[in-house]
Amino acid sequence: MAYFEILVLAIVQGITEFLPISSSAHLALLHKFNGAAANDIALDVAVHLGSILAVILYFRADAQRACAGLVALARGNRSHPSAGLALHLVIATLPIILAGIVIIALGVEDALRDIRIIGWMMILFGILLWVVDRRAAQTLTAPQWTARQALVMGLWQAVALIPGVSRSGASITGARALGYERHDATRLSMLMSIPTTLCTGAVLAVDMTRVEALGPFLAEAAIASVFAFAAAYLALSLMMRFISRVSFTPYVIYRVILGVVLLAIAYG
Repeated sequence: MAYFEILVLAIVQGITEFLPISSSAHLALLHKFNGAAANDIALDVAVHLGSILAVILYFRADAQRACAGLVALARGNRSHPSAGLALHLVIATLPIILAGIVIIALGVEDALRDIRIIGWMMILFGILLWVVDRRAAQTLTAPQWTARQALVMGLWQAVALIPGVSRSGASITGARALGYERHDATRLSMLMSIPTTLCTGAVLAVDMTRVEALGPFLAEAAIASVFAFAAAYLALSLMMRFISRVSFTPYVIYRVILGVVLLAIAYG
């Protein structure tokens, strides 16, 4: 893969990973139009690593609390101040892990990457986000997050295994439907992305071990990781800064337009 294509892949992944516009859809489309390459898996691992480092750095205080809570839970200390956050993140991650196992067992991963499915999901879940965001209350904040709400948001997140749905878009929609205000709905969604993306990266890393002669791709993977990190951090910073004032409407408009274009290509 040419260096220009690597940069495009990294920047697209970084920007779309945390915006509610489906990074998996954009990556699937890039791979579809560029064709398969021997280093695709290595690059996917690299851009996921760069993206998740960006969200961990941006929400480093929450990430440190979650890690401390996870250690406390492992030691059987459920009274630790951060144990609740860690437990809720585990609960929110379980549905997408189970759904992923089912999809792999059924062997439908490639079928779900159909451009028609991506197009329809972009439109339908974009409109759903817009409707929920306009009608839902904004009364709850992140400290009020409960185990039941974590499970509900986790179920929403699991639907995002269908390319075009958007992991962040689905979990934000779920949080807004529960009554969380925009900023904290997005914050919880980003925290949920940490264990989810780490699990995704682990699965891709296992696949990467099956690739022969991986050495020549390491330099390209490192470059992709750095650019994905920079793009993700910038996109995340801008979204969190303006989300309360701008709402999700610009992302919905983008989703609908791209969805229509994809369907026109698919059916045309």
